[in-house]
Amino acid sequence: MTSFAPDSIVLNRKLPLWYQVSQSLRASILGRSPQDPLRLPTEEQLAGHYGVSVLTMRQALKELEDEGLITRHRRRGTFIEPDVRRATPVRLLGSVDAIVAQQSGMTTELLDHGAVRVPPELAGHFPDLTEVAAYHRLRGDEKTGEPTNHARNHIRPELAGRLDPDDLIRWPMTKVLRDIVGADISRITDTVEARLADPETARLLQVPLLSPILHYTGITYDSRGRVLDVAVIHYRGDRFSFSVTLDAAN
Repeated sequence: MTSFAPDSIVLNRKLPLWYQVSQSLRASILGRSPQDPLRLPTEEQLAGHYGVSVLTMRQALKELEDEGLITRHRRRGTFIEPDVRRATPVRLLGSVDAIVAQQSGMTTELLDHGAVRVPPELAGHFPDLTEVAAYHRLRGDEKTGEPTNHARNHIRPELAGRLDPDDLIRWPMTKVLRDIVGADISRITDTVEARLADPETARLLQVPLLSPILHYTGITYDSRGRVLDVAVIHYRGDRFSFSVTLDAAN
C-alpha cells in the first residue's frame, strides 16, 4: 500500500459526498512534497478512509481524472500525474506599515488568551521555548457586524508580559508589538493559501462547512532572526481576495 495519506475531512451531508472527497484529494495532491509516491491507495482503501461507498469514491476519482490530476490504469492502479504543479509560494516585499493598514478597520472580539504549550506544528519556530502566549480573536465588518476572519497568534512569553490584551481589541497584533510593546520587528513573512473551511472556522465565520476560505500565515522575526509571533488567520472566501501590485519602476 502506498504511503500517500490524504487529509481526513468531516463530511457535510448537505453537499455531494463525491465533490467533498474530490476536493480533499485535490488539495492533498497539489500540496504533496516531491518525495511523496505517485501511486494512490486503491478505491476500497480510499473509500474506507473517507467513510464513503466505492461508487462515491469512483465518482470523486473521475472528477480528478477529468481535471488531469490523475490517471487510472486497469490492474495497475491510480497514479498522480508527475507534472502536476505543486503550490509555489510567491514572495513579495512590502512595509510593516502596509501590513498594519491591511489588518485595521474591523471590529475585534478577543475570544481567549493565555499560556499554552508550543503546538507541535510551531515547534520549529520556537526551538528554545516550551510555552508561548496564545491569543484568539474574531474580527467583523464595522458596518454590518458580520464575521470576516478569525486569527490565532502565538508570541514569545516575554512579549506577552508587556502586552495589554485590551490593546488587541483596538489594534492589530503587529502594531501592538511594534508601537506599544516595543518589539524589535525586522521582517514578516506572509503565506496565503486556498483551503476549505473546517468545522471551527465554519462556525465562527458563519459559512457552510468546506466552503472556500483564505488561509494566511504571518511569521514575524526580530533583527537576530528569532520568531516573535506566528499568526494564522482564516478569511472568508466570499469577502476577501488576494491582490498583488508590483512596481515596475527602476
